[in-house]
Amino acid sequence: MSYQYHRLTMNEREEISLGLAQGKSRRDIASMLQRSPATVSREIRRNNYIYGGYQYRAAIAHSKARRRAHMHRKSRKLNTNERLRQFVFEHLDKRWTPEQIAKSLKKLYPMDMNMRISHESIYSYLYLWPRGELRKIVLKCLRRKHKYRREYGKVHKRRGSIQDFISIEERPKEVADRIIPGHWEGDLLMGHNNASALGVLVERTTRMIFLVRLKDKDAQTVRVAFARKFKHLPEGLKRSLTYDNGQEMAEHKLFTKNTRIQVYFAHPHSPWERGTSENTNDILRQFFPKGINFNKVSLRQINKIQNLVNDRPRKILDFSTPHEVFVNLLH
Repeated sequence: MSYQYHRLTMNEREEISLGLAQGKSRRDIASMLQRSPATVSREIRRNNYIYGGYQYRAAIAHSKARRRAHMHRKSRKLNTNERLRQFVFEHLDKRWTPEQIAKSLKKLYPMDMNMRISHESIYSYLYLWPRGELRKIVLKCLRRKHKYRREYGKVHKRRGSIQDFISIEERPKEVADRIIPGHWEGDLLMGHNNASALGVLVERTTRMIFLVRLKDKDAQTVRVAFARKFKHLPEGLKRSLTYDNGQEMAEHKLFTKNTRIQVYFAHPHSPWERGTSENTNDILRQFFPKGINFNKVSLRQINKIQNLVNDRPRKILDFSTPHEVFVNLLH
């Protein structure tokens, strides 16, 4: 089978990372992504950080690939096409990604080649702005606001163990396949000095997110708030919840009893096992930057951001929005 080459996306790199963690071969991963096995092998070899074993990290690999792609071009369409530039910056201000903008332009103006631009051209244009305050304002529209990736390898604080948990290794295969909806991933988005938090629930198939305002981040508060969020969903969309080892989910057995949603726990320090949640948190940081105090964020503002993200087109959904796909499941 022949494949037309195009750059690997963040979602594809997450699937590569997940596939490696599950012990899949490179050929199986390539088949799943409908990619050439050579493409997957090069990607893994280029970003294999630990000698003698795989330690492929999707976020690191994607950051390196983007830096390589930022090459100077002699002519820039956004410098000469005012109508195109206005469209791009209006949607950047809505926190659309360059790829979402490029694909939407193709749908809205199928016959107008003057209203076409690749997402790589948008990235390149933005990153070549002169240094200074104006550059900071422009780059703030992007999901990753800094030119270089954040530091990795920081020491993790030790936390108490969660009792009677069910490991992600016992999670049904249907969850990993993303064929059947109703399987969720959960996490807390932390505020300044970890003094406040926002609950984040994301459905793995549709990428629909629910944001949960929390008065506190203790186990009882989180359990009650998460259960309340799931309360009005049909049974078919309440199958499982995959979580990390945070103590806020210590009352998982009572949560399961009240909601009939089975909770599975990922391995410690293994974010690739909850790739959808990690990617969602990355998106949300555009609106809730580090250092924020979530106790000062109103429920109205949280709901507004939730709707903004759920109404953005996603490549993984063939540029439909999570809200559109989720609503279709309810009918």
